[in-house]
Amino acid sequence: MCVLVEAIKSETRGKERIIEEMSLIDDFENGNAAWKEYKKLHAENQSRELYIFHTNNKEIKVIEQPYIGVRRRV
Repeated sequence: MCVLVEAIKSETRGKERIIEEMSLIDDFENGNAAWKEYKKLHAENQSRELYIFHTNNKEIKVIEQPYIGVRRRV
């Protein structure tokens, strides 16, 4: 099972995003359904900080990675 959450209060420490407060948006039986809802909500408002987590994980850990863009073959 997966959950889609929105970070309400968070900060970056080093390369880790620390989520201090979050709001549950919905739970899903599989990651594909969660990802579909994530994409819909992200398209509506890109400033929301949304995450998908699997409920088997005992702790939440988000590592930030710089966006390098999409590469295309020429």
